[in-house]
Formats: sequence, structure tokens, C-alpha cells
Amino acid sequence: MFPLNPLTIAIVVVVVLVVLFSVTCIKIVPQAQAAIVERLGSYLTTWNNGLHVKIPFIDRVRAGITLKEQVADFPPQPVITKDNVTMSIDSVVFFKIMDPKLYAYGVENPLVAIENLAATTLRNIIGDLELDTTLVSRDTINAKMRSILDEATDAWGIKVNRVEVKNITPPAAIQQAMEKQMKAEREKREAILLAEGEKQSAITVAEGNKQAQILAAEAEREKQIREAEGEAAAILNVQQATADGIRMVREAGADNAVLTLQAFEALKTVADGQATKIIIPSDIQGVAGLAASLKEIVVDK
Repeated sequence: MFPLNPLTIAIVVVVVLVVLFSVTCIKIVPQAQAAIVERLGSYLTTWNNGLHVKIPFIDRVRAGITLKEQVADFPPQPVITKDNVTMSIDSVVFFKIMDPKLYAYGVENPLVAIENLAATTLRNIIGDLELDTTLVSRDTINAKMRSILDEATDAWGIKVNRVEVKNITPPAAIQQAMEKQMKAEREKREAILLAEGEKQSAITVAEGNKQAQILAAEAEREKQIREAEGEAAAILNVQQATADGIRMVREAGADNAVLTLQAFEALKTVADGQATKIIIPSDIQGVAGLAASLKEIVVDK
């Protein structure tokens, strides 16, 4: 080994110290973060993401501040409604740091400040609402809390984006009363639905019976019409056949002997019936007299 003289040792020490100071003076700020730089105890500037260099022993870099949206879940808070009902409500606040300088110097403990501010704001809002209104006004409560918190935290460099009420827990007695009320409402709706169903069923049955009676009446009317048409057609056919027979006799030029024979045939047919009284004309040889006498036959069934 070569012996080291004091000058070499001094140079090495100086180089090491320079390297150490250089390393400590170089600061890399990650993405979505910011760093507050103070010079001699006073605010100097805000470093964003990237590589930065400070002056040793004069500049001091405070802890990095995240610029991402943060979520603060606060424990349940006891509140009293306008109608003097005590309940427990817990909330969640979504916020983002917009100004790192105001956030660093505006308030000592920003999260504790936001929690206390949210609790007092929630009590003020619920104090103006009754129990029933509180249970159905989550959106209204969220909007009011967000507006008040956002305005109050502007001086701290904080932007409140959303406020959500997680749970609203009324006293046990109130919960039991609400459950009984909901059960009664469900039973009431069930009874109404059953009654409506029975009503609709009765209406449907009545409509069906009415329609069946109408169809039966129409069928009976159609039957009678068809029967009457059939009887009329039969009578018409008989009359037509009779007329055709008379016309054929006339066309054949029948003499008195043929007519007399036909008269005897007709008389025979009348006698074979169930008539109880038959009048025979004295001039049986006269066809005209026989035809006239046949009209005087009285049938007594």
C-alpha cells in the first residue's frame, strides 16, 4: 500500500462531503405530489413533480403533499332532529388538495379540522329536519354539507368534491316502530292487490257469461231464421210443383174423362185420411162440382 499524506486525505474527505451534500440537495418529487420549500424558515416555493435542487443549510423541503383525491371516513356522530329524536349518522368526505401552500400553512391538522367541521355542519342540518324527512333526504343533506364544507375549506387549499351520508341509525324503539309500520303497509298493499285481483276476476267472469249469453241468443236467432227459411223454401217447392203439375196437365190437353179420374183419385185420398166428415157432391160426374165440394171438407183431428 502506498502511504497517504495528509493532503490526499483532506482531498478525499472534501470530495466525499461534496458528494454527500450534492445527494442531499437533489430532490425528486413523484407524480401527483408537491413539496413545500422554505428558505431560512420562510415559504420560498412549491415544487411539482420532477427533479429539483436546493441550497444546503439554507433551504428546507417539507414532507410531500399528495394531490390525489382523498377519502376521509368519519365515525358516527350523535345528532338530534327537529322533533327531538336522537340518532347516529356517519359520513364520508371526498376532497382534494388544490393549493399545497394553503394546505401547509392554513390549518394545523386539516383532517381533524374537516372532521369537526363536518360534525357541526351535520348537526345543524339535521336540527332543521324531522325524523321522517331526515330518513328520505340523503341527497339534500349531502348537497348542503358539500356546499358548506367546500366554502369553509377554501382557506385551507382544499376542494370538497363529494359528501356522502353512509348510515342513518335511529334509536331501537324507533326502528321497531318503523318495522311495524312497514309491515302494516305491506299487509295493506297485499290486501288491496288481492281485492283488485278478485274484482278483476269477477269482472272477467261476468264478461264471459255475458258474451256466452249473447252468442247463445245469436245462435238461437240464426237457428230460427234458418228453420223459417227452410219451411218457406219447402212451401215454395210444393207450390211450384203443384203449379208445374197444373201447367203440364193443361199442356197435355186433358179431357173431362181424365179430370173425372183425377177427381176420383183425390176423393180416394181424402177418404183414406183421418177426416171424420166427407161431403160428396150429387153431381159426382161433374169435375167442377167435385173440385168445389172438396173445399167443404172439414177435418176434425
